Formats: sequence, C-alpha cells, structure tokens
Amino acid sequence: MADPDKDSSQDMAAERTDWAEDRTVLANERTFAGWMRTGAAFTGIAIGLKAVFGEADPTWIAKAAATAFLLIAIGVFWTAYRAACATQRRLDAQSAEPQSRRAYLVIASTLSLATLAIGVILWSL
Repeated sequence: MADPDKDSSQDMAAERTDWAEDRTVLANERTFAGWMRTGAAFTGIAIGLKAVFGEADPTWIAKAAATAFLLIAIGVFWTAYRAACATQRRLDAQSAEPQSRRAYLVIASTLSLATLAIGVILWSL
C-alpha cells in the first residue's frame, strides 16, 4: 500500500521543480534583455566618442574608436542571442510562456542592423 504522505511530498517537490524551471525561463529572458541594454550602451558610447572627439585630427581616429565600440555592441547582441537560445533549449517551461528563438533572432538582428547603420552614419560625417 502506498504511503499518502510520500505521494503528497513527491507531488509538492515536482510542483516546486516546475516553478523553478519557469523562474529560470523568465530569468533567461531578463538576462537577454540585460545584454541587449549593454549592447545599446556600447552603441551610445560610440556615438559619444564621435561627438566628443569628432574634431580630432585626424578624424579617422575618433571614427575608428567609435567603430570598435559598435563592433563590440554587435558581438554582445549575438553572444546574448546564442546564450539565450542555448539556455532555452535546456529548459522545459511549465506555466511560463517563453519567447521564441525567432523573437530573440529578430531582436538581435534588428539591433545589429541599427548599429551598422549608425556606423555608416558616423563614417559619413
């Protein structure tokens, strides 16, 4: 005969595990968003460098420094994309509805393209 207390504690443990997986799914999304903000901050640094050192002679030095930060930003976007997708593959959401990998791809791609456009604008100034 099965022990009802043991079944109840196993059910509660399974439910807590499910909740923990959902929290981890949501934490993965917050981490991805944090990395997107970090990449955007690098883009802001690049614009600031160009604004502050734009009159430097020769001008390509300021542009090159700004470009370095833009490339770092793009690297951050794609590193975050890969990490978020890898984490999401390992998790099984229970009640939480995770973002799709396609959503991560669209966000990383859009921010990368915008960053490249900023680079083109900076070099054309």
